[in-house]
Amino acid sequence: MNVDVLLGLQWGDEGKGKIVDFLADKYDLVCRFQGGPNAGHTLIINGHKTVLHTIPSGIFRHDITNVIGNGVVIDPFTLCEEIDELNDLGLNVTERLIIAKRAHLILPTHRMLDAASEKSKGLAKIGSTLRGIGPTYMDKTGRNGLRIGDILRSDFRQKYETLKAKHLGLLKIYPELDFDLESEEEKWWTSIEVLRKIQQVNGEYFVNDALKNGKSVLAEGAQGSMLDIDFGTYPFVTSSNTVTSGVCSGLGVSPRHIGKVIGITKAYCTRVGSGPFPTELHGESGEELRKAGHEFGATTGRPRRCGWIDIPQLKYSIMINGVTELTVTKADVLSAFDAIKLATSYQYDGKDTMELPYDLDHPGLTPQYLSMDGWNSDISGINDYGVLPKNVKSFIEKMEQLLEVPITLISTGPEREALLTRD
Repeated sequence: MNVDVLLGLQWGDEGKGKIVDFLADKYDLVCRFQGGPNAGHTLIINGHKTVLHTIPSGIFRHDITNVIGNGVVIDPFTLCEEIDELNDLGLNVTERLIIAKRAHLILPTHRMLDAASEKSKGLAKIGSTLRGIGPTYMDKTGRNGLRIGDILRSDFRQKYETLKAKHLGLLKIYPELDFDLESEEEKWWTSIEVLRKIQQVNGEYFVNDALKNGKSVLAEGAQGSMLDIDFGTYPFVTSSNTVTSGVCSGLGVSPRHIGKVIGITKAYCTRVGSGPFPTELHGESGEELRKAGHEFGATTGRPRRCGWIDIPQLKYSIMINGVTELTVTKADVLSAFDAIKLATSYQYDGKDTMELPYDLDHPGLTPQYLSMDGWNSDISGINDYGVLPKNVKSFIEKMEQLLEVPITLISTGPEREALLTRD
């Protein structure tokens, strides 16, 4: 068996959680392979909204094992909050949740470092979620980190205090921060006791043994491809590999086990925080799109920047991920627009190009647009492609033509049922 991959193709917030939840009953395992509680995967099931930050989005499907892979960084308190919320909904989470021993832990002082660093940047800040993600990955690559497997060791407290002391030393270079470390530590240690009762495994063996035994696996990405540490809009990126290659290092599987790669894109484009965004809409149009799409971050609550869909950017993400099929979300949000635009190429220093430049914030870069008629019809909740208005179909088919990858799923609302399939 192979590992199918589902990931976002833009700057995140593409609707990955809903699509994972929809597809999950076709799989035996759903595995998160990177990121941490900076993710916010929103699911609306039977009218109830749940935002998952660390737990894989297959958790609402019974008889499916959910694995937090070694590439994920874990805040024990945030994870325990999620577990409590899901248990309150009647889900027995701990029976179906497994954590790789090699996954790294976010300490309270990681969050302190994140906040202090971002605050010191002033207007040059990168738009961190302040969840301690970057400092945790820095300790991982610096070979100082603590991992889930360490919490069962007799010297874990000593290891914690050593790393904490290092962090407090680093914090001296920043202005004083308002952070109640004692209170945060108390919650953190209480959560560690809960995590000690959750099944820990050598994740690489667990996933590969499942594949050997004919089990089907879906790898769930967090953040979007344009936030990848290597291939995103650096330095306005996250600290992990959000692309398909990250599945191999984040779960411990060989590249030959990668099967389908399902890419998720909105029918338009958004991003949170700072960084280049060629098709961003400013003023009234951007605000109209933000309100129509309820574009506020699931993790931070910050308003998202909004713009038209960017074909060169999507072709870039499709290329580096090896995308085999596409899902388009939030098509219903565009219902109120008389005209809809697609950026089909860039003018870069006077030359037309389809390539995404190294310096996407280059002052000589201007998107070139194709305008299409809107549909001025509410398509919310439609789950039959045949009854969609003609102009919706024209928009989808134009996207498919330009991107050269089949669009197999279209989302027409936030609920689990508001999805339609295309042959």
